[in-house]
Amino acid sequence: MTLLLGALLAASPAAAQSARENQADYTKTEHLIPMRDGVRLFTIVYAPRDESQKYPILILRTPYGVAPYGGEGDRYKETLGPSPLFAKERFIFVYQDVRGKMMSEGEFVDVRPHNPAKKQGEIDESTDAWDTIDWLVKMVPNNNGRVGMWGISYPAFYAAAGMIDAHPALKAVSPQAPISDWFMGDDFHHNGALYLPHAFRFFSGFGKPRPKPTTRSSRGFTFPTGDGYRFYLDLGAMPNANDKFLKGDIAFWNELMAHETYDAFWQARNLRPHLKDIVPAVLTVGGWFDAEDLFGSLETYKWTEKQGAKASNQLVMGPWYHGGWSRSDGDRLGAVEFGSKTSLFYRETIELPFFRYHLKGGADPGLPEAYVFRTGANEWHALDAWPPADAVARTLYFQSNGKLSFEPPIGAAPPGYDEYVSDPQRPVPYINHTSVSMTREHMVDDQRFAAARADVLVFQTDELTEDVTVAGPIVPALFVSTSGTDSDWVVKVIDVHPSQPTDGAESASSRWSLSGYQQLVRGEAMRGKFRNSFEKPEPFTPNQVTKVEFTMPDVFHTFKKGHRIMVQVQSSWFPLVNRNPQVFTNINTAKDDDYRKATQRVYRRADAASQIKLSVWTPPR
Repeated sequence: MTLLLGALLAASPAAAQSARENQADYTKTEHLIPMRDGVRLFTIVYAPRDESQKYPILILRTPYGVAPYGGEGDRYKETLGPSPLFAKERFIFVYQDVRGKMMSEGEFVDVRPHNPAKKQGEIDESTDAWDTIDWLVKMVPNNNGRVGMWGISYPAFYAAAGMIDAHPALKAVSPQAPISDWFMGDDFHHNGALYLPHAFRFFSGFGKPRPKPTTRSSRGFTFPTGDGYRFYLDLGAMPNANDKFLKGDIAFWNELMAHETYDAFWQARNLRPHLKDIVPAVLTVGGWFDAEDLFGSLETYKWTEKQGAKASNQLVMGPWYHGGWSRSDGDRLGAVEFGSKTSLFYRETIELPFFRYHLKGGADPGLPEAYVFRTGANEWHALDAWPPADAVARTLYFQSNGKLSFEPPIGAAPPGYDEYVSDPQRPVPYINHTSVSMTREHMVDDQRFAAARADVLVFQTDELTEDVTVAGPIVPALFVSTSGTDSDWVVKVIDVHPSQPTDGAESASSRWSLSGYQQLVRGEAMRGKFRNSFEKPEPFTPNQVTKVEFTMPDVFHTFKKGHRIMVQVQSSWFPLVNRNPQVFTNINTAKDDDYRKATQRVYRRADAASQIKLSVWTPPR
């Protein structure tokens, strides 16, 4: 949820030069635009000085501020629009502080619920977008009556909300890593499990109250150590976050703690059911390695598609971290290389042509339904559906001796399971170094450090004799038991690279070596008590075999010939996921002495065959 790159760039000579160029080419004006309930939203308009033609309007609505504020001197943005290409193309760029944030009036509500049955004068983010557009097309000189919206992360939520019941002038929208559901899979929860460092770090700053309009952002929490594993372990039970640090001052943190299940509070903040009969053209963008809103990108596309999109509804998925398509070359993440500057390709070939076509009447770029990058093989594919319709369902089964196979187990020598002890006082770390944040690189990190632990089960195939391309969601179906009454089940799907001979000599590039690398392709946590219902959690019966099945976000990855497919199973992923006490309780109100060891078993016999369901796709030759 961090979009602070502008503040960093503003200090650089290159950024200052870009701001001067924008000042030469654009006029900047500031406005308070009235909404239907009388609240006024602070809005900055950058309009081309060249008035020889009319221009479309491109809007970003954001809770992060539209700085620089003030019209004097060189107080211009260094980049206008989604990329520097847009300023040269010429649009009317509009930046708006959303209701209750920074310089706008009104009350801010996190992921404000959409109200499909509004009465006269009632508002939501859809109406604020509608009222803003209506004012702009009427009041901003020299516009051509065509409007687009875009945004990354939280601003993408506002873009997606704005395309619901859209203003007639809104012709094209690009939600990029949009929030769709903060309980099920975006940002702060995955299948009900709290992503602790991400939520704590974000809301400790962003969640501070703003009593009146201001141009200054709130400062975040100052950590006493850079060792996030130790900090969050010492934090102890969840109530200690407020008792020790936040002191009850962060309103949305208090909401997080008050709503541990998928109750009406979270259901109202699920935008997906409202993405019906969308009229503007939609280009949803996401990254396969987005640690924050991968779920939102895939779900926004899928729900818009299945609920009757009236115009084109297209998906772009690249090998990117959160926002990486906008602010990196996209040629690598950590140790993993992607073979080309994928972000430059996207910005030049997909993003700008999309808006140019729909807002300016430019040439049809002929974009496919899904433009998706296949990791492992490092290739772009233009597909007419996502997931590809010709992908074939396959199943990988856990076997004895740590084997993983496409063949189901026929019989299993006693005991027919593998087990480990999960200790909340010594949880499995999610990275092999220290950080107080949710790192973006953990999405592709080497998992050998975890495979060496006694509380992590490892299953892997033999060396592959041919390429295997997995396309679409991955569904673990585990048969498990626990000696406790609750447990988390973390599943990681891993690409094991072949080991290469070495003479032991170190080289400057050795830190990027992929010899024997266990590359995380997809990992996900499931809070076990939600296995049957996210609204009504259920305890486990101790030591009773129980099925836990859940869906992991889509992948498009080729496990190359000579590689292996590995699956790791564990019951903690710390501090990325907050600790489960392993007793059935409300974790947000648990006490320090509620956390207990548990013996976990994963079964691999014919009548309880733990497995990974996926779809295998054969690329055209």
